[in-house]
Amino acid sequence: MRGVKRLMLMLALSSTAAAQTTVDFWHSMGDAKRGGWIQARADEYNKAHPNIKIVPQYKGSYNDSLQATILAGRQGKAPALVQIFEVGSQLALDSGMFQPVGGIGNVDFGDYIKPVINYYTIGGKVNSLPFNSSSPVLYFNKDLMKKAGLNPQNPPTTFGALQKACQKIDAAKLNTTCFGMSLNGWFVEQWMAEQGATLLNNGNGRQGRATATNLDSAAAQKIFSFMKTMQDNKWFTYSGKLEDWDGSDAIFTQGKAVFHITSTADIGNIRDAAKKNGYEIGVGVLPIPDGVKRNGVVIGGASLWISKSVSKPQAEAALDFALFLTNTKNMADWHKLTGYYPVRQSSIELLRKQSWFTQTPLQLVAFNQLTQTIPSAATAGGLNGAAIQTRKIIEEGIQKVLGGTPVADALKDTKARADAALSEYNANFK
Repeated sequence: MRGVKRLMLMLALSSTAAAQTTVDFWHSMGDAKRGGWIQARADEYNKAHPNIKIVPQYKGSYNDSLQATILAGRQGKAPALVQIFEVGSQLALDSGMFQPVGGIGNVDFGDYIKPVINYYTIGGKVNSLPFNSSSPVLYFNKDLMKKAGLNPQNPPTTFGALQKACQKIDAAKLNTTCFGMSLNGWFVEQWMAEQGATLLNNGNGRQGRATATNLDSAAAQKIFSFMKTMQDNKWFTYSGKLEDWDGSDAIFTQGKAVFHITSTADIGNIRDAAKKNGYEIGVGVLPIPDGVKRNGVVIGGASLWISKSVSKPQAEAALDFALFLTNTKNMADWHKLTGYYPVRQSSIELLRKQSWFTQTPLQLVAFNQLTQTIPSAATAGGLNGAAIQTRKIIEEGIQKVLGGTPVADALKDTKARADAALSEYNANFK
């Protein structure tokens, strides 16, 4: 009798396991804080849905994860759910591996913050769900500003104002550099958008496939000229490496630069590091070229894509979990933990009810900068299948300016190389 009961139990367990839908979720949040939060949400979801098993897995950097996903797709082993960084969107579309999230279930996108959902709306379709979103802001050392006779309540909002502040910092002989940031193409994209200028032709690649950059424009010249002026006056510092986020942050948090530009997602970490080093930081809007209307920022970060090759139950489970992960409460909690935007309007309202912005006023500047962004092709962000390569080419172009190459020559060379990369990529789709 005992043997019969054991057999019946084994059959029941086998039946439950067979009915369970497994959703592999590949992401790029490798640190314990962010990766741990994702795992905790998966555990919470799995407990509430015994017939579904979400399996999160860290797959390296954004680029590493995307390449691994494409390779897995070619081998017929694509994960159901993937976190893909914003500039990987065109590459993800062109891979043919993913299906628009709006086509899987009845999703109401009305609650997502407009500038965020606009980025991931391509050809009238919402292809992926926004998850971790960010934009750049100006960080400043309040203590050093005061020593230089500058008012921390009135940080610079334009290139010209920043340069005037640098002159005062020089005069105060603070033994520190005025300004630092990571040498990153993302900031060039932001400064183009702030001027209402598209980085790419064909409506930033949204009206048709982008075939050329606009790096020969007056908008691009203002950006490269700004970097030259900062370098010529010894007002700029960086680690010497491309895209060295951590190195650039360290320069600022160690008090070696008064002003610093980086992502809103770093507000908590930078604030804590600065406090440990004995000073207080402030946060201001991204400084922009003089004489232009502020248009707003392009969203950074990543979104959640669902593979086309998975079964219908897997796709539906992946979407349901993605919606759970990005629901009102979870996005508010995610923002508090990481500094990323919570992506939903209802999450912002929840944070306001909790007096979050009163407790952490640094975050309010970032929110206002995002929500006041004017929707356009420029601020929607450029779609470019060769974006990873062209970003690096732009960074190398700025590095040439820092090394003494005239702005006009650097721009001409950068445009030629970036356009060639676009042309080579597009040749695959003729």
